[in-house]
Amino acid sequence: MKPAYSSHLSPLYSLVLALCLCLVALPSMAADKDEETSAIERGAYLMKIGDCVACHTAVGGRELTGGLPFETPFGPVYSTNITSDKDTGIGNYSYDDFYDAMHHGVGINGNLYPAMPYTSYSLLTDEDTRAIYAYLMSTKPIKQANLDNDVSFPFNLRFGLKGWNLIAHDAKVFKPNNAKSESWNRGNYLVNALGHCGECHTPRDTLYAMEPDKHFQGAIIEGLEASDITPSELNRQNWTHEDLNNLFTEGYSRKGTVFGGMYPVVYHSFSHLTDTDMLAVSRYLLDTDDNIEPQKLTFNGHNPKLPGYPLYKGYCAGCHGQNGEGRPNVAPAMAGNATLDKASPHNVVAVILKGIDSQHYNSTTSFYAMPGYAKELDEEQIKDLANYLRLTWSNQPANLDIKTIRNVKETVFSHN
Repeated sequence: MKPAYSSHLSPLYSLVLALCLCLVALPSMAADKDEETSAIERGAYLMKIGDCVACHTAVGGRELTGGLPFETPFGPVYSTNITSDKDTGIGNYSYDDFYDAMHHGVGINGNLYPAMPYTSYSLLTDEDTRAIYAYLMSTKPIKQANLDNDVSFPFNLRFGLKGWNLIAHDAKVFKPNNAKSESWNRGNYLVNALGHCGECHTPRDTLYAMEPDKHFQGAIIEGLEASDITPSELNRQNWTHEDLNNLFTEGYSRKGTVFGGMYPVVYHSFSHLTDTDMLAVSRYLLDTDDNIEPQKLTFNGHNPKLPGYPLYKGYCAGCHGQNGEGRPNVAPAMAGNATLDKASPHNVVAVILKGIDSQHYNSTTSFYAMPGYAKELDEEQIKDLANYLRLTWSNQPANLDIKTIRNVKETVFSHN
């Protein structure tokens, strides 16, 4: 038999119990909210280093809404809308859907073209993939339809990409090198997974897959050469940790500036690296944790007897300086310039032919546009000028011939 007073205390007991449960739940809810906020903030940082904005934003377009063309041998492929919009973006993606796209190149509508660098993103940890997903799902949904790719037959049949993945894509997880420092391994992860630098700086085979035995040895991308960034080449050119830090954070160092496709990468991505991560990146790229002393910049003196001398004085010295010293916020120095000191003369000739767009990094660092001289100078003059630049401000031979100029010219303008 129940006590007579129990019916009177039951509502009060229920209320007290509910309040106790709420008090228990509130800290848990707050912890979940803090964890979600932390994941979103972390994802925002990772997304910047992953260079998502540069690739998924068309020139003059709204951020992350896609539409930027990527030229392939089979026709242009356009980046897609990756805002949280459910109709035109990725708002309907579950985490598993997103993981498959990032690691296996498979979206909810089928296989993705490897212009989306899932061959590098597959190295991302599950934690980082979740953080990027959390951030993208927190973005403002923007309704903007994706553009149709203009890929020729039979490459427009996406089921063929399943075979490509089987042959050319190994979705392996990132494994640190235990013989290297924690900082070096962090740089390895940032460069190869998030930064996906190998996608541009590594030559590709007949299947257009990256050649692992030529990692970072350079490749032609849309008419320009993504440089050889192997440790042996960077150390030969005497890049220091400070040089790389300046280049990636300011867009300019004593070794020159970035241009072409690297400008948006620096502007949108690597310039946001924390100091610790930036040091990790340079330690990995230079393959050393030790300090590197800068050597004297190369200037071999002018030779007025050479045909390239008056061309330099007439077309270059006004911005780059009489002795190649450069002018702040106008043009980089010739002395020590890494483009001139590359074994390959491709970019030296390409820049003379095509010029460089203006660049703006912050309130104190900008550079004027450099005009192209393809119509103003003939092939003989371009050869003479390129040879003069290399002879005067590098340790490379001045042996370019007309055939070299024509080959570069054909490559540069076939991508316009």
